[in-house]
Amino acid sequence: MPADPRHPAIFLMGPTASGKTALACALSERFPVELVSVDSALVYRGMDIGTAKPDPATLATYPHALIDLRDPAEPYSAADFRADAVEAMKDITARGKVPLLVGGTGLYFRALHQGLSNLPEADPAIRERLTAEAEAIGWPAMHARLREADPVAAARIGPNDAQRIQRALEVIELTGRPLSEQQRGGSGERFPWRVLKLALLPPDRGPLHARIAERFDAMLAQGFLDEMRRLRARGDLHPDLPSMRAVGYRQAWEHLDGLTDAAEFRDRGIFATRQLAKRQITWLRGELDARTFDPERPGLEARAADAVALFLGGAR
Repeated sequence: MPADPRHPAIFLMGPTASGKTALACALSERFPVELVSVDSALVYRGMDIGTAKPDPATLATYPHALIDLRDPAEPYSAADFRADAVEAMKDITARGKVPLLVGGTGLYFRALHQGLSNLPEADPAIRERLTAEAEAIGWPAMHARLREADPVAAARIGPNDAQRIQRALEVIELTGRPLSEQQRGGSGERFPWRVLKLALLPPDRGPLHARIAERFDAMLAQGFLDEMRRLRARGDLHPDLPSMRAVGYRQAWEHLDGLTDAAEFRDRGIFATRQLAKRQITWLRGELDARTFDPERPGLEARAADAVALFLGGAR
C-alpha cells in the first residue's frame, strides 16, 4: 500500500481537567508542532478564569491558535471553528510544522475531521414554538423528548443545553430523521491531513472529579466571580448567549442573581463540570481509532511521545 501523501496532524482530546494542555505543551518541547485550541469557551475574550484558559505566561511560551477570537456577545459555531481551524492548520503546515489540536469540544473535532453535514437552515417558527414549550415545561423535559427521538444525540447534549436541544428537535421536525444520523454523514470530503488521535481517557473518574473540584476552588480564589461581575456590568450580555451558557458561567450568573448561595453555587458549578466531563468521556469512547491513555498512570508524557514519534517517523 502506498504511503499516505497527506501532511500529518495530531488531535489531543480528553475531558476537562484531564491534563491536555500540560501534555500538549510538553509534546511541543519534543516535536515540531504548533498548538491549536479546540474549545468552544476559549474562543471568547475576557472569559479567562472560568474557562481555565492558559495563563499569559503559558501562551507566551506555547502559543495556541484560536483563542480569544470573539467577543462574548458574538456567536461562534462549529462551522466557524472548522473554517478557522483549517486556515490555522494550513499556515502551520506551510511553515513546515505539524498542527497539534488540543481540547475537549467533541463537536468541533468531529466537524473538522468529518466535515459538516447538510443540515437544514433554522426555521424561526419552529424555534419560537419550541422555546415556548420549553418555557412551559422546562428544558430537561424537552431533553427527555429528544432522548426518545434521538438517544444518541441526547447522550451528548446536556439536559439544560437549550441551544443544542432546540436545534436537535428542530432538525428532527424538518427532516423526519435523527440529528445524530445526519451528522454521521459528514460532507463526504477527505480530510486534507492524516491524523493521529490521542485521547486521555481515565478508567476511574474519582481522581478526575477531585481535580475538577480543586480547579473550581482555584478559579474562585483567582477571582472568577469578579470576572463574572465585569462581564455582567457590560450590559449587553444575557444568560441565553452561548458564551454565558458555558459551564461555570451559567451557575455564576444564577448566583449573582441571588438564586443560589455561595455553597450551592460551588456545588452546582462542580457538578456541571463533572457532567461535562462525563459527556466528553462518552464521546471519546466512540472514537475507536484513537490511541487512548490513562492520564493517572505514570509516564504519560513518555507514552504519548512514543506514539507521536512513531507517527511522525521519529522526527524530533
